[in-house]
Amino acid sequence: MSDRAVSPVVATVLLIVITLVAAGTVGLTVFDVSLDEPTRATFTANADSTTQTITLTHRGGAALDPSSLRLRIAVDGEPIAHQPPVPFFAAKGFMSGPTGPFNSAYTGQWVGGQSASVRLASTNTQFQAGAVLSIQLYTGDQALATLEIRAH
Repeated sequence: MSDRAVSPVVATVLLIVITLVAAGTVGLTVFDVSLDEPTRATFTANADSTTQTITLTHRGGAALDPSSLRLRIAVDGEPIAHQPPVPFFAAKGFMSGPTGPFNSAYTGQWVGGQSASVRLASTNTQFQAGAVLSIQLYTGDQALATLEIRAH
């Protein structure tokens, strides 16, 4: 039996595989397709200066695991003295019992239509009506949202 026809067949298969891999790599680069798709969700926020309550509402998109969240708040460009350790029940600089997914007793995912809030204690930075609050929400190290709102 002769092996003479095997070499051209193997070479042809290898050329096809190399071409497909190269085309896939070029396609991913040209179309900027990311295999690690970032979490996508939208939010709105509200800040009540009378009660010192900051509320975030998940408007839609991906469901989020509350234990992976990190919240950073600034008032008129200055970070507040104590940042909330989401989720929590009692924390320095905050009134006990945050609501929704910010509360450590909350179970399940944070999904569209649900709100979560924190209330600043008098031992934390306070804000007045008209103050601009910058609220950043992260999951791990990935920024989910940056909201700038005016307190009422």
